[in-house]
Amino acid sequence: MKTADALLQRARQWDEKALAQIYDTYAPAIHRYVYRRTGHTDTAEEITAETFHRFLVALKQGSGPTDYLSAWLYRVAHNLIVDFYRRQPAQEPATLDDVILADGDQGVAYLERQTRVEQARAALQQLTPLQQQIITLRFLEELSIEEVARAVERAEGAVKALQHRALASLHRLLEGEDEII
Repeated sequence: MKTADALLQRARQWDEKALAQIYDTYAPAIHRYVYRRTGHTDTAEEITAETFHRFLVALKQGSGPTDYLSAWLYRVAHNLIVDFYRRQPAQEPATLDDVILADGDQGVAYLERQTRVEQARAALQQLTPLQQQIITLRFLEELSIEEVARAVERAEGAVKALQHRALASLHRLLEGEDEII
C-alpha cells in the first residue's frame, strides 16, 4: 500500500512517470471490469479512457483520491457504466440466426460457451446494481472484501451480506435458466 500511496503523491505533483505507471498498472483491470459489465470492447475502451480522464482532471483541480486509488478508479468506472446503461435503449437479445457458427464441434462448443456466458450475464443483470458491482469486483476482478468495501463505500459486513444475498439470487436465477433468456 505504501508504494501505491507514494505513487499517488507523485502523480498529485504531476509526475509524468508516476501518471504513466498508474495508467499501466490500473487500466487493464478497469478495462476488464467495464468489459465484463457491458460486454462491449468499444464501450470498455471509452469508459476506461473517460475514467482516467476524470482522474487527471481531478488531480489538476486539486481533488481526487488521496488514498485507495484503485477503489476511486473502480467507483468512477462504475458510475460511468451506470450512465452508459441509462442512455441505452432496451435491446432485443440475439437469436440463433444472428450467430454465425464455424463448421464442426468448435462451433457447437462456441455456441454452448456463449449461451452460458449470456445466461450468467442475464442473471447478473437481474440483481440490484450494487449487488452486480459487488459480485463483479469480488469474483471477476478478485478484489478482497476490504477493497470492495472501499470501492462501493460500504462497511465490510454490509459487503459480505450483499455478496451472500447476491450469490443466493444468482443460484436461484441460474437454476431456472429458461426464465432468464
